[in-house]
Amino acid sequence: MVCPTPAPQIVFQEYVQTVTEQTERLGRLERELHEQVTTWRLAPVVEALQALRGVQGTVAVTTVAARGDLTRFEPPRQRMHYLGLTPSEYSSGGRRQQGSLTTTGHTHARRALVAGAGAYRYPATVSRPLQLRLEQLPQAMPAISWKAQVRLCKRYRQLLAKGKNANQVVVAIARELVGFMWAIAKQVPGPPQA
Repeated sequence: MVCPTPAPQIVFQEYVQTVTEQTERLGRLERELHEQVTTWRLAPVVEALQALRGVQGTVAVTTVAARGDLTRFEPPRQRMHYLGLTPSEYSSGGRRQQGSLTTTGHTHARRALVAGAGAYRYPATVSRPLQLRLEQLPQAMPAISWKAQVRLCKRYRQLLAKGKNANQVVVAIARELVGFMWAIAKQVPGPPQA
């Protein structure tokens, strides 16, 4: 882009340079994170979670690092609550009122899950990168992945059709995504994940 005067051109070039530097920095950090994960005892879980749409490396690592053993909470609903993805509640007598998120638990994991849940706003499909990740996994995991895609994409459209706020819809999808992550973690072979 060429600006009519030198001052805006200088500012524009500075913006471009800043974006370029931050993009390169992010790439370096992600590469280092993924190199470190290969030697981690929970690497098989991280790899398996990437069978889910919207759960690439960083989201999987962040979620597992937040608590370790995803199967520790027997109903996955406890895990959802632990991550702060359930609505707060006020009950008095026969009256029950739900409020905003409890926001307990690990903030980074919650943000990563909500960001990953945004992928379900598009129709269910298996992209080429997802297909490559699925080929490396046991047969049960692609089945769970497809079930998650079909359910979560449908749920996303249903909630929007009911008039729910798009942000609330994404959080609801993230909450259900945790349940599918739990199901996949239960399928990971090997020693206990604790």
